[in-house]
Amino acid sequence: MLFADDIILIDEMQDGVNERLEIWRKTLDSKGFKFSSTKTEFVECKFRGIWGEADRDVRLESQVIPKKESFKYLGSVIQDDREIDEDVMHRIGEGWMKWRLASGVLCDWKVPLKLKG
Repeated sequence: MLFADDIILIDEMQDGVNERLEIWRKTLDSKGFKFSSTKTEFVECKFRGIWGEADRDVRLESQVIPKKESFKYLGSVIQDDREIDEDVMHRIGEGWMKWRLASGVLCDWKVPLKLKG
């Protein structure tokens, strides 16, 4: 059995989003993919600055899909409030982690300089 593990980008939260998700689920099922509604989450990013709309439920097979405030995809963090704080903090943390891995070798006086360069 194959699984679809990717991201779907939808232009704003339009009225037909639930119907479109159901069409995509049926299409994936017809091609042999399994769409896991228990693992599915969504982030609504209002990039056009349309704030104050009533929150709508996104449903798939009558099951409400949980809404998240941020989503990590391919090393980047996408936030629903158009900020980049989580992404910056994540990248700084990754840089420090790589430094910790490299500093064990770079700062070890027993490792020859030829191997460090």
